[in-house]
Amino acid sequence: MQYSTKVMEHFANPRNVGEIPDADGIGDVGNPICGDIMRMYIKVEDGRIADAKFKTFGCGAAIATSSMATELVKGKTLDEALRITNKAVAEALGGLPPVKMHCSVLAEEALHKAIDDYLKRTTGKGLDLKEHAELVEEHAHDVEHGQEVACEAPGGKDEAGAS
Repeated sequence: MQYSTKVMEHFANPRNVGEIPDADGIGDVGNPICGDIMRMYIKVEDGRIADAKFKTFGCGAAIATSSMATELVKGKTLDEALRITNKAVAEALGGLPPVKMHCSVLAEEALHKAIDDYLKRTTGKGLDLKEHAELVEEHAHDVEHGQEVACEAPGGKDEAGAS
């Protein structure tokens, strides 16, 4: 499986690994098929995402997409961050193999769940999850149906910030 230089860089040297102890929003997602688990933390100041961190247990692509997603959201308004798609994450990494596109979907979902958590905490009302789930499902169609999902790195699962 061929990975771009950017994917390998974000896997080997992930950005923003860790927790935000006083996070304003936390998003947890996982893929029951391959076992990737992501947790994304956001800190919001003046309506913008001031900081984002992640902890991921998964393959190299899962770690790279988590890393890139946190880089893409910093400084964005909540509306701008909600428009970041799995395609945008994959493109920022120079592309992903088709069997790894599900990792970019997880990164998108983790970000959106963190924003949903923030909105619930601050306004009492989160995102319209049914509408949001349909949007994420639409993005997930980039992953070819029936194609085997490949998650394990040659040495097994990798961790970035997993405890």
